[in-house]
Amino acid sequence: MPFALLFTVVLALLAVFQLALVLGAPWGRFAWGGQDRVLPARKRIGSAISIAVYGLMVVVAWDRTGAVSVLPDLFSQIAMWVIFAYSALGVLMNAISRSAPERYTMVPVSLVLAVLSFLIAMGYGAMAAAA
Repeated sequence: MPFALLFTVVLALLAVFQLALVLGAPWGRFAWGGQDRVLPARKRIGSAISIAVYGLMVVVAWDRTGAVSVLPDLFSQIAMWVIFAYSALGVLMNAISRSAPERYTMVPVSLVLAVLSFLIAMGYGAMAAAA
């Protein structure tokens, strides 16, 4: 469960960052390819969608660990592997960004999420089944 907690904290911080972008914070160089100081409307919509996706990812992670039971087990197992693949792809996509600020901040964040999602997908940190 500590992996799911850390995963949640990182995604919550990213959600706050994305919300700031939605509200017009001049931090666009850290996201979406880093080409905009303030995100245009379509990228703000993307940031808003990202916040919802982060929420779903958290639910899957907590379900996978057994801390909550809201999804079928097989679904949460497969979904957590999809989240791992998405996170691993995020490392690559951020690494090839033309924006140096995005590369230097988001590659480490994406790498942490990829490692945590891998550990959760593998079942590490899962709660022991009731006897």
